[in-house]
Amino acid sequence: MSALDWLFERMAEHREREALIWEGQTRTYGDLLAGVAQQRSRLADIGIGPGEVVWLEGDFTFETCGMLLALIANRSIVVPVSGSSSPSRRSELIELTQARWLLREDGGQLRAERTSREIRSELLIALREAGHPGLVLFSSGSTGTPKAIVHDMSRLLKKYAHRRAAFRTLSFLLIDHIGGMNTLFHTLANGGTLIFPHNRHPLHICACIERYRAELLPTTPSFLNLLIMSEAYKRCDLSSLRIATYGTEAMNASTLAALAGLFPGLEFRQTYGLSELGILRAKSRSSGSLWMKIGGEGVQTRIVDGLLHIRSDSAMLGYLNAPDPFDDEGWFNTQDQALVDGDYVRIIGRASDIVNVGGRKVFPLEVEEVLLQMPEIQDAVVTGRPHALVGSVLEAAVNVRAPFAGLGAGQLKALIRSFCRDRLESYQIPVYVTLQEEPLHSERFKKIRNRRR
Repeated sequence: MSALDWLFERMAEHREREALIWEGQTRTYGDLLAGVAQQRSRLADIGIGPGEVVWLEGDFTFETCGMLLALIANRSIVVPVSGSSSPSRRSELIELTQARWLLREDGGQLRAERTSREIRSELLIALREAGHPGLVLFSSGSTGTPKAIVHDMSRLLKKYAHRRAAFRTLSFLLIDHIGGMNTLFHTLANGGTLIFPHNRHPLHICACIERYRAELLPTTPSFLNLLIMSEAYKRCDLSSLRIATYGTEAMNASTLAALAGLFPGLEFRQTYGLSELGILRAKSRSSGSLWMKIGGEGVQTRIVDGLLHIRSDSAMLGYLNAPDPFDDEGWFNTQDQALVDGDYVRIIGRASDIVNVGGRKVFPLEVEEVLLQMPEIQDAVVTGRPHALVGSVLEAAVNVRAPFAGLGAGQLKALIRSFCRDRLESYQIPVYVTLQEEPLHSERFKKIRNRRR
C-alpha cells in the first residue's frame, strides 16, 4: 500500500477543482492525479524501484510536483533540491546522499541519469527494508557541510490526514525546504489551490496575489520586512489575502507592528518548525503577538535552561553525516532561546547568536528591534565581534533607506548611539557599524548572521 493512498483518495474528491497554477496555466486535481500516474509509469520504465535514492532537482512546477508525489508513492527515497540552489557543493551532496538516480529539470522536462552509487547508510537501508518512502533534506547552515536530514515519509505525512481549511495559497517556500513541503501537502490534503511564482521579488509576489486571488501567503520575516520597504504592496490589489504566516527565523516586534498598521484586515500567524521535526502546529496569542503555543497531535514541548526542547512523532530518523541529536527519551534540543508566559512561548533567537559582552548576554533580536525603529535604517543584522578586553562587542550591518543614502558610517554610528542611549543598556549599543548595499538576507529570505567581513 502506498503512503499516499489516502491523499490520492482525498484528491479524487476534488477532481474538478483547481490544484496547481503555474505560468498562467491551471491543473485540476484530476489532471494532477493523471500526471502522477504517468510519472509512476515512467519510473517503472526507467527502472527506478522502491528503496532507490533519487536526487530530484528543480522548482515547484507541474512536472516536479507530479514526480515528487510519484516517487513517494513508489516508496523511493527522494532528495528534493531547488534549481536555484548553489551548484558549488552539488557533487559533494549527491555523494553524501548516496543517490543512485539523478532527475534534473531541463527545459520543462525531467532528465534521468543513473549513477553507480550504492546505499551504505544504515538509516537508508532501514527505510528500504521497511518498504517506506523517505525524504532527505539539508540543514540551512551556510558554513561547513550541511547536515543531511532523513525522514520516514510514512510518519511525516500522517498529520496531513486531519482535515483542515482549504485556501488559495501562494507557494513561497522552496521544494527543498520543510516549509515548502508543508505548504504542498497541507494544500493538497484539503482541496486547496497552490500558486507557483517565478521568483520571490516583492512586486512579482504581489502581482501573483492580485492575479490569482491568493488567500494565504506563507513566508519569512525578512521577506515581510522587504515587502514593507519596497512598497510593492501599493502597486497591486492584495484584498484577497486573508492570512500571512511567517517562520524560519525570529520576527522583530517593530516589523510585526508595522505590518499590522499597513494591513489591518490581514491576520498574521507565526509558524514553528525545523527540518529535523517538521512543521508543528502553532497558535499565535493574537495577530499582532509574537507569543505562540506550540503543540498539536504527537508533539510535546519543554524549556530547559531557556532552550526549547521538542519531542514529536514526525521527527526525523537521524542525520546521514552527524551524530544522533536525540536524548534517551526522544527529546530534541532546538537550540532556540525562548521566553515563557504560561502556555505561550516567544522565540528570541538561536543560542549560537547570543553575544557575550563582558559576561552579559545580548540577544541580537532585541537590538535589531530598536535599530529598525530609526527612520534612517531599512534593515539591520547585529552580530558579535571579538574584543580583547570584554570578549565581544556588538557590530551592526545595516541597509540605509534611500533618502539617507548619503550618510557615512561615522555619521550613522553617531545617530545610532544617540537613538539607542535611552532605549538600550550601554553594552547593547553597537560599537561597530558597517553600511551594506546588498541585502542582509539570503536568497531564501533569511537573515545572514555569519557574513564575512
